[in-house]
Amino acid sequence: MKHILFSFAMVLTISAGFAQNTVGLLSYDPMKSFDGYNLIYPHRQPNVYLINNCGEIVHTWEDSAQFVPGNTAYLLDNGDLVKTKRTVSSTTDRIWAGGGGATVEIRSWDNDLKWSYTLNDSTRRLHHDIAVTHDGNILMLAWELKNVDECQMAGRDTSNLDDREMWPDMIIEVDPDTDSIVWEWHVWDHLIQDHDNSVDNFGVVAVNPNLVDVNFPLDRRHPDWMHSNSMDYLYQPMPMMDIDMIMLSVPYFNEIWIIDHSTTTAQAASHSGGNSGLGGDLMFRWGNPEAYRSGDSTDQQLFFQHDAHWVDNYLPTSFPDYGKIAVFNNRAGEDFSTANILEPDFNNYYYEFLMQGNTWLPEIFDKTYMHPEPTKLFSTGLSSIQRLANGNTLICSGRFGYSFELTPSNEIVWEYKTPLQAGSPVDQGTMLSANANLTFRMTRIPSDNVAFDGRDLSPKGFIETNPNINFCDSLSSTMDRFVNYDLNVFPNPASDQLVIEWNRPEEVNITVYNALGQMKTSYRSAGGRMYVNTSGWESGYHFILINGQASKVVVIE
Repeated sequence: MKHILFSFAMVLTISAGFAQNTVGLLSYDPMKSFDGYNLIYPHRQPNVYLINNCGEIVHTWEDSAQFVPGNTAYLLDNGDLVKTKRTVSSTTDRIWAGGGGATVEIRSWDNDLKWSYTLNDSTRRLHHDIAVTHDGNILMLAWELKNVDECQMAGRDTSNLDDREMWPDMIIEVDPDTDSIVWEWHVWDHLIQDHDNSVDNFGVVAVNPNLVDVNFPLDRRHPDWMHSNSMDYLYQPMPMMDIDMIMLSVPYFNEIWIIDHSTTTAQAASHSGGNSGLGGDLMFRWGNPEAYRSGDSTDQQLFFQHDAHWVDNYLPTSFPDYGKIAVFNNRAGEDFSTANILEPDFNNYYYEFLMQGNTWLPEIFDKTYMHPEPTKLFSTGLSSIQRLANGNTLICSGRFGYSFELTPSNEIVWEYKTPLQAGSPVDQGTMLSANANLTFRMTRIPSDNVAFDGRDLSPKGFIETNPNINFCDSLSSTMDRFVNYDLNVFPNPASDQLVIEWNRPEEVNITVYNALGQMKTSYRSAGGRMYVNTSGWESGYHFILINGQASKVVVIE
């Protein structure tokens, strides 16, 4: 249990004399929150916003209303913005699925267009994410169309294929100075199949974990086969050989993949070469061993994940989680999501990720983060996690446009709800439902980042209309936010019966969660004591909460 960060104690920042906000800034503890500016690029509208921790706009990169995100934006150290976008209408596009993009731009701090690159034609389309390399090139994710004959020759069971085509993923690396593609990788070059021994890629899936089964998943009929929704880049100079890798989040496989970027384009199309010696084959995959016949559904740990990335941005190398992998685990439970950290076992000398048997390490997550009220963090798509230099964690629940910051003790010290309805600003006080304010990610950039040197970061209003302009000033960082229930549970460990005691006479809500954060049962009780029959509870750790605040851990034998 030492890896699991569940305390379920919630801090609510309370306004003094003002109604609680429903959009924009919801709560804020300046003494515990990480100081910085928040970069957001909400769906269904064209602008990239930088907001301070009071929810005020400090800078905006505006665009024409005919464009929407495609889906990410990144601020460079020189103050330039690298953004993706597409036109609002996609009805005439040959290739279209959720997350589709088209154009990558570099814009100055003052929003002057410095460079643009578009890929959206009858055979290829950019989508979801980009990554800037150490030398200023831009890695771009794209779909490439394969017709039914190409699919059949690759070993795909075409009877399990809608529209008689597939859109496997590829990566291109573009040099902005020359507008040329200087490197590329295609998953289509790294397939395995055991469906048809008369065509390409035939082999034993289970003994080729570095290759991708062209017929997995069995229930995926749509041409958008992989739907890779995030890409990250890692470059570290090393004495013997530089670390040079790309990570993909592949949600329809419920896996994270890592490939070697030290290859040439020719090597990336082969099964040898590069520092790894694997060419463009997968160096690492994690989250669902069933995808390569090395496990079953009980071994799955990732569930339609987003925002897989190395923990390194805006952090010192001494940071405890530096170099590990962070990921948002969207469908971890039936009604909740988690944010996770895992630590692969990488051997620098041999330039390889270590395995145990036929699966890659680690066996389990290093850390799991949940909302103190677990079901308040549930997003079936989008979303992000960011580790912050003060040890806090910033999490964005994308389908609800809800972002919050957790301390290491799981206290919420900052909350923000994107104040948009289908891309249009809403009044303060508006109640928003799921999918009204889709927000792909939120990124907190430290206030002392060099990108902000000499910049005007004074408040310039709010995204929401009719804002509560005094709300941030009204917040107190010193008031006691907890009711002291003096919670006690015994015996501990327990087997058949548990006694729960607290020091207040009024009726309270008591909830019980297991170690995965799944709510198992709840009660309403008064009087300060209740007896609970635990004979039917599963063995292991359980968390007892009163009114979503005070918590105790009990072990059921």
